[in-house]
Amino acid sequence: MFSTMRVVLSTQDIPKKWFNIVPYLPKPLEPPLDPRTMEPVDPSALLAIFPEPIVEQEVSQQEWIDIPQEVLDVYSLWRPTPLHRAKRLEEYLGTPAKIYYKNESVSPPGSHKPNTAVAQAYYNKISGVKRLTTETGAGQWGSSLAFACQFFGLECEVFMVRVSYNQKPFRRILMETWGAKVVPSPSNLTQSGRKFYEEDPEHPGSLGIAISEAIERAVSSPDTKYSLGSVLNHVLLHQTIIGLEAKKQMEMVGDYPDVIVGAVGGGSNFAGLSFPFLRDKLAGEKPNLEVIAVEPSACPTLTKGEYRYDYGDTAGLTPLIKMHTLGHDFVPPPIHAGGLRYHGDAPLVCLLYNEGFISASAYKQRDVFEAAVLFARTEGIVPAPESAHAIRKVIDIALECKRTGEKKTILFNLSGHGYFDLSAYNKFLKGELPDT
Repeated sequence: MFSTMRVVLSTQDIPKKWFNIVPYLPKPLEPPLDPRTMEPVDPSALLAIFPEPIVEQEVSQQEWIDIPQEVLDVYSLWRPTPLHRAKRLEEYLGTPAKIYYKNESVSPPGSHKPNTAVAQAYYNKISGVKRLTTETGAGQWGSSLAFACQFFGLECEVFMVRVSYNQKPFRRILMETWGAKVVPSPSNLTQSGRKFYEEDPEHPGSLGIAISEAIERAVSSPDTKYSLGSVLNHVLLHQTIIGLEAKKQMEMVGDYPDVIVGAVGGGSNFAGLSFPFLRDKLAGEKPNLEVIAVEPSACPTLTKGEYRYDYGDTAGLTPLIKMHTLGHDFVPPPIHAGGLRYHGDAPLVCLLYNEGFISASAYKQRDVFEAAVLFARTEGIVPAPESAHAIRKVIDIALECKRTGEKKTILFNLSGHGYFDLSAYNKFLKGELPDT
């Protein structure tokens, strides 16, 4: 059943397959390169940090990949997620545009991240892995992996970017409640982190440094693998459950988006919503569909980065990846949207951006929080700072529609709630939030 405000599917409607956009790409994806030889990396080399089923998905050319029943069973705790019509926001703005949002904040960890965390934990479990290491920025990914590891009996170690570790203690507590060990990064536990830690024990850290630390722990420990929450193909694949559900929900109300908007750090929530719709654009069925990635001006990877090969981490432990990058040694300012503080972006997202199938915008921090507060006061949900980047763009599009009279249908991903980010909201409301 559904109303004009909220579109709800039943558990029987959870998609049974993930969608892989690779067969629809306008050109082949450039392969990862070995930095020593500059030759394409053999997929078998990835087995040092990932289990075989994950490596198979990373390089898969199949359009549809089955979701295991064990994963679907865990998904059913919160999926399908609702699609909302933001009528109160529309009325406040006085716009002729229709605004819909997919509400991924209803998962137990409060974001879209468990869509891939559960899948990765399952594949590692059946591959005989005992322990997973990972990094996290804002803590949404780390808490999601900690949550998932509990269902499959895996240990979990999380290197949390220090600035977020200090800004968001409740995310750390949530991870520890689900049994994870949480380490502020850079740390003195790894060679990758030690040099930064010794230079400055209060170094703010970056996702690149935390990735280096997590990979180093994985390759040096038996029965341990690494788990990544964004960027790579298999992660974006798992997240397409968002867009697949959204397409079905839009069909139920007899609508289809003219514009799709998503925040981008590594690219997983953006791709998860947009890729099933982008399939229609790439196939020539919806040539006028606009798809917009939104990032912080403090870390403007798509809008100001170079499209070239670069390391995925700071220490240079990963293969070279073709992506838009600010440089693997870039340390962004300590903005509160910790999940968007990554120097690069998903190769799939970058290729589509470079080929002109998606566009990008960047916003300053106070503009983003202004939009977040407006959304909270009209729609009732306090959004994560990451999601608020998408909201800022949606509001600007809706106001442009008000000016021109265009009746666009806008869809965005509310990738998570902001109830662990209230210290940032407090600073904004007091006028103390800096515009980095």
